[in-house]
Amino acid sequence: MKSLINWIPIKGRYAKALLIRTLKIAAMIVLGGLISGIIAFVIVLNGRPDLKVWHEARLNHEFTNSANIHTFSGYLELEDRLFEELGEKVNDKIEEGDKREINRYYAGSLSDPERWPKNWNRTWVVEPESPTRGVLLLHGMSDSPYSMRSLGEKIADAKTAAIALRIPGHGTSPSGLLDVEWEDMAAAVKIAVAHLKGRIGNGPISIIGYSNGGALAIEYALSVIENSELPRVEKIVLISPSIGVTKLAALAIWQSRLGHVLGLKKLAWNAIQPEYDPYKYGSFALNAGRQVYLLTSEISKRLEKANKKEELKDFPPVLGFQSVVDATVSTPALVEVLFNSLPDQGHELVLFDINRLDSMETVFNPNPTPGLNELKEDKVLPFRITVLENENGGSRGIVERSKEAGSITITTKETGLEWPEGIYSLSHVALPFPETDALYGGETAEKSPGIQIGNAVLRGERGVSQIPAGTMLRLRWNPFYDLMEKRILDFLEVGD
Repeated sequence: MKSLINWIPIKGRYAKALLIRTLKIAAMIVLGGLISGIIAFVIVLNGRPDLKVWHEARLNHEFTNSANIHTFSGYLELEDRLFEELGEKVNDKIEEGDKREINRYYAGSLSDPERWPKNWNRTWVVEPESPTRGVLLLHGMSDSPYSMRSLGEKIADAKTAAIALRIPGHGTSPSGLLDVEWEDMAAAVKIAVAHLKGRIGNGPISIIGYSNGGALAIEYALSVIENSELPRVEKIVLISPSIGVTKLAALAIWQSRLGHVLGLKKLAWNAIQPEYDPYKYGSFALNAGRQVYLLTSEISKRLEKANKKEELKDFPPVLGFQSVVDATVSTPALVEVLFNSLPDQGHELVLFDINRLDSMETVFNPNPTPGLNELKEDKVLPFRITVLENENGGSRGIVERSKEAGSITITTKETGLEWPEGIYSLSHVALPFPETDALYGGETAEKSPGIQIGNAVLRGERGVSQIPAGTMLRLRWNPFYDLMEKRILDFLEVGD
């Protein structure tokens, strides 16, 4: 510090000594404030609800990249043992106070996944006798194969072998996300694709990826470019894909490490919530967010590398669906990192705009959809873009406004759809589910064998309900699902 002080034009030994002392005091104040802030941060995080057995149980039969398993049948056999272990270490160990009607680990509760005709937390497979094409469906982070149920059932036909893969770390207990790595997930995807290849021979294989499953689909396609021995994918469908996430996710490891040093296990969690959803974790481990960040960073680097080598001409055609507002993933990153990198060869991005009814816009934050007008009107793009939006400010009716790759000309098409009353936008978790979905649907939902989440909005005072108000108010189903589904089936040339 003294060497730095010598550069400051202050005359007199006492003046410089005073300055040094002042700077030391200021540094101590800043350091003290930082330490106080960290202490307060730790106290708040550690004051959250107690961890339960489903937060702490370590399941030894989960698939990892280092496991000596290279076949899909081996993956399924390990999954069988994993769910047996889940029963022994979690379901059979819950405390009396946790035997509640909305705890997924309490047998017979409304949230028990076994109430459904099939436990959709498990990998599920549709394999006709002589399939000629294959489709792999990949769910999102903290999710389960249930999110691929509606699409998977439509895709299943006499010619299509379909796999909805349970991604490692998922479908069991939230503790599964404490140690899982994105490489484990990518390795499982390769095993599933290889199995489809063995079933269909020279037929086409496609991947549908939702959220983090979309990132895994892109990672696999890049791996094929790098390794020609891997089975080729003919087409990719992305639904709210994780191509860009906040950089704060990268800092999550420091919170977790601090918790490890202090012996505070709660610091390994971003959210500690009741497990009322049978097919999606309520609690979220910091490691899960970090793995998404690492995967998306890896994709960005490999896309840039492949682009420089002009290898992206071999990338399969992509059809993407994304809400222009998304609290989980970055819509601009999807455009800038992925679609703008791909050469013009049949890619399309379908965007769901917010409800711009005049009466709705009065409650929106300023500029809630930055960059949308540029995409629609001014910029020549290497992909086709379609925006589903209000016909005008006085109508809830929806039109498609499309612009072909390399053009700025916009065409408009009627859809016959309209925004439901009281809904101002889609959400990240809404896109894969129709309004009729028994678990996440709206007023027309099919009868659920257990809990129904999508249309449950309870009103009262804060802090009373187990289910956070923000979670209940988040849209869980897609008003425009049928349009999206038809687009996907036509694109893949599958289904009824």
